[in-house]
Amino acid sequence: MTKTRQQQRYDKDVDNAIVRLKRAIKKAPAKTCPICKYEGQFGPFGIPPRLSAKCPSCWSLERHRLFYLWVEREQPFSKADSLLHFAAEKTVRRFIEPQVGRYVTTDYMRPEADLKLNIEEMELEDACFTRIICNHVLEHVDDRKALSELYRVLVPGGIAVLSTPICEGWAETYENPDIPLGPEAHEHFGQWDHVRFYGRDIRDRIKAAGFDLREVVAVEPDVQTHGLLRGEVMFVANKPA
Repeated sequence: MTKTRQQQRYDKDVDNAIVRLKRAIKKAPAKTCPICKYEGQFGPFGIPPRLSAKCPSCWSLERHRLFYLWVEREQPFSKADSLLHFAAEKTVRRFIEPQVGRYVTTDYMRPEADLKLNIEEMELEDACFTRIICNHVLEHVDDRKALSELYRVLVPGGIAVLSTPICEGWAETYENPDIPLGPEAHEHFGQWDHVRFYGRDIRDRIKAAGFDLREVVAVEPDVQTHGLLRGEVMFVANKPA
């Protein structure tokens, strides 16, 4: 079957884009991974691909390195802490688990997790953990129920570390319950199993659950040194004592 001129032009544009991407990757400056101390070029990750996103040694991504830098500088974990880690990333687990007294993983899908919990309705007692890590989970679930549950299972004075994709240019979060999971969700929300794309009002959603909130932001020189996403935000949500 003969391709139309438009199809030929499309294929050529795709080939040219791949060539430009490969050139950009080769020319990308070296970075330093604060987690594993690797020094050199990082690899691309994601669709569309982000340059200098993935450490080839420990496989950390930008959000993992931002989290590590915060932990290293502020020392928010101790042996007195009990930590609940949702969808535990191996890169994070390796350096967090030794720092706390009790470390528990939870995942609704992965059988290797310590607990199988529905974050919207957890079968846990009130105030049973001092620390929670919940990275890139809220965009998959009913976040109002999830945030309420995170607040409930934290002890007074405990903290939940939260991160998720955000479009800071949007005042309001974009949701559409009529969009099914799959290709349409990927087109609208950035991934096939996401149900929303957060705007700046994510802060109001977290505070509405009762949390006090502060932000850890990826800034220079950390962005260039460690391959972070410019302006990426990590939320530290505190349950008032």
